[in-house]
Amino acid sequence: MTGHRCRTTAAVALVCAITVTAQGAAFAVPTPEPRPDRPTSLGEVRKELDRLYHDAEVATDAYNTAEEKAEEQSNRVTALAEDVAKGEKRLEELKSRAGAAARAQYRSGGLPPEAHLFLSDDPQQVLNDVSLARQVQQGTMALLVALTTTQKDLREKARDASDQLRKLEASRTAQANAQTKIEERISAAEKLESRLKKQELERILAMERQTGAEAQSTWLSSGIIKDIKGEASAQGEKAIAYASLQIGKPYEWGAEGPNSFDCSGLTSEAWAAAKRPIPRTSQEQWRQLARIDIKDMRPGDLIIYHRDASHVGMYIGDGSIVHAPRPGRNVTVADAGSMQILGVVRPDK
Repeated sequence: MTGHRCRTTAAVALVCAITVTAQGAAFAVPTPEPRPDRPTSLGEVRKELDRLYHDAEVATDAYNTAEEKAEEQSNRVTALAEDVAKGEKRLEELKSRAGAAARAQYRSGGLPPEAHLFLSDDPQQVLNDVSLARQVQQGTMALLVALTTTQKDLREKARDASDQLRKLEASRTAQANAQTKIEERISAAEKLESRLKKQELERILAMERQTGAEAQSTWLSSGIIKDIKGEASAQGEKAIAYASLQIGKPYEWGAEGPNSFDCSGLTSEAWAAAKRPIPRTSQEQWRQLARIDIKDMRPGDLIIYHRDASHVGMYIGDGSIVHAPRPGRNVTVADAGSMQILGVVRPDK
């Protein structure tokens, strides 16, 4: 169990002790899309494998997004739980002080100042006592205001903690559903590959290389690479150095090192190593980072692939990227134009 998952468990337990545990939202576990016809040719097998691994990559982005949200929400739950605990302690202290003030007033007989002045043999002392009594009364009123304010604040924090707990449970549910989908797609792809002979697998790999090479050739023939003359920034060089050191390590969905990576785990960790934190997922990298025209691209920039921004690689110059391709493959250098380019983003702009 990871450290942040342990912290989440402890925070949930603490909030449950001080507020009503909320029920998480219900989500239906996604089922695989029906595929009535099995692929009959190697070309169809390859397309089916591409579809399954693409679906797994999309689900991986959903998993990583849910994990990020869950971690943020667990931190919020922990902070709120601590605030509520402090508020409860403060409330008990205020109640104790209010009770003491009430008991003191009862012991004084509750007589008005005029009566004390009339009955006393020392009027000056009575006047001094009256001044003190008024100060005590003002203090008591301030105490009651503080007590009311603390009670209100405590109720609001308890409601906030309950809301955050519901969101946390919803994120955990979304994470579990995404994990189920990932495992289903990868399992289906592995099952399909297991039915193929070694020579057939080699032919499919050759098809992939040929398709990628043709796409790269088309991309280069557009003349775009001639316009790319930017040089890496100091941070970009550090990010490239980190990513390049990971070459040969296996792809693993949801992984961000040090022994394995998924595509956005590699790019986010590379830029973290360059002291420039960026979003964890390829979709959020596309959404949040500054977008750059391809002709203005420089090494260290991130190329986002596919219309759903489900894949990302780091441009390293000379028309190449370093990326974590998919399950069953290792971090490697590939042609930047070998996949459908959605756009380019720059982390350090």
